[in-house]
Amino acid sequence: MKEQKLQIFLNIISNYFNQFGREALVADTPYLLENKQPKVHDYTGVIGISGVQKGVVYFSATRGLLSSILDSVGETDDSEEMYVDLAGEVANTIAGNARTEFGAEFHISVPFMFKGSPQGVVLPSDERSFIIPITWLSQAGEIVVCLQD
Repeated sequence: MKEQKLQIFLNIISNYFNQFGREALVADTPYLLENKQPKVHDYTGVIGISGVQKGVVYFSATRGLLSSILDSVGETDDSEEMYVDLAGEVANTIAGNARTEFGAEFHISVPFMFKGSPQGVVLPSDERSFIIPITWLSQAGEIVVCLQD
């Protein structure tokens, strides 16, 4: 994947967190993962990509990061379902905004969400993933992008 495509995802996630008008998002240096089992945080939303490009985009975050998002929008429901749904919503927002950048042939699936660490997150075995570690309000998360052209 080319650096300019990765920059699109960095811009999308920065814009997402900027809407809350609080501390700026800190995106650490992206790094490559040879598609072994990726690290996940407390809650994860995964979006499958098909069309001209194939792969996955996922957002994984600590409960603290998701709690900070909920606080920022005035949400008081702190149920497990809310955290799981929010992880899927953030993943869907990232992929949906990427679709506007990459065009109509960038097809996204409905989010698959889960709490904790599953048996495995399926990543294309013949591609490498880019991990973008993020920190917001001292809470950790990451975006994983694995796209083949």
